[in-house]
Amino acid sequence: MDKSKSEKRSGKDVQDDVDALFRLPLADFTSARNALAGRLRKAGDTAKAERIKALTKPSAPAWAVNQLFWTQRIAFDRLLDAGERFRKAQTTQLAGKTADLRTPLEARRAALSELTTQAAKLLTDAGNTGAPDTMRRITTTLEALSTYAGIPDTPQPGRLTDDVQPPGFEVLAALVPRVDRSDRAAGPTRIIPFEHKKPALKKTSKTSDEDEEKAREAERKAQIAAARAGVQESERALRDARKAAQQAEEELKKAAARAKEAEAEKQKADQQLERLAAQADEARKSARAVAAAAEGAAQEVADAERALDKARHALESLASD
Repeated sequence: MDKSKSEKRSGKDVQDDVDALFRLPLADFTSARNALAGRLRKAGDTAKAERIKALTKPSAPAWAVNQLFWTQRIAFDRLLDAGERFRKAQTTQLAGKTADLRTPLEARRAALSELTTQAAKLLTDAGNTGAPDTMRRITTTLEALSTYAGIPDTPQPGRLTDDVQPPGFEVLAALVPRVDRSDRAAGPTRIIPFEHKKPALKKTSKTSDEDEEKAREAERKAQIAAARAGVQESERALRDARKAAQQAEEELKKAAARAKEAEAEKQKADQQLERLAAQADEARKSARAVAAAAEGAAQEVADAERALDKARHALESLASD
């Protein structure tokens, strides 16, 4: 095998190992990371070993989101797809065209609800109580990832080490379509439709500059309004997701209470079983004692009968003499 192919495969193997790190239980991350770095260093690949050693242990919410990505991929992909479709629909609508916002928004809400429920279960299975703050951070990260979906150079799920915050105003404003400045006759923007009337008089240079400035200002205001609308919609979606997370948490508490009651019933049943077993053991001992006594009494009866027969024979013998 030539050197380039060997290096490519070696690099892929390391990436697979890194993915495997982020799929481990959170408590095992640090020791497994150090072991992987040690193997790479021993193999002479110091640079990769240092990069691996620098990997940060994920926070509990980031770990839970990573696990959702690796174990609930279908639901996770639905979330990302819905987020991307919703963002594109927003962009289309802000450009003055008709777009279906409801369908991707409902799909995103459904995926968020499903994933937050699974996250609560993952945390419970891992021995984490799934506190409200932890669930809030998980929901916020999921919402942010759905908003970033399809945008290059944004946080990618699967290897998260910390929470992901929703995009700020600048990112949302960047999604608003720009006006083609080469064609001012169409108006400064298509985001907010309005009738653009041409002045009746011939424009002077000063008038042209003023119109240009007004067009820029109108475009800026339209972009701000559109971005604010996007922020408000994202905030509404986040509130819905948090509500779903709260419902999942309440269901988790109910399930925990039912599990506690079942455990108490099990303990009572175990205790009752122990008492019954002890009673059965005593009954068996008593039965064995009674059986032994009965056997002894039967032996005594047999001995008495033999003695009686012997005495009768002796009496008959004396009487015949």
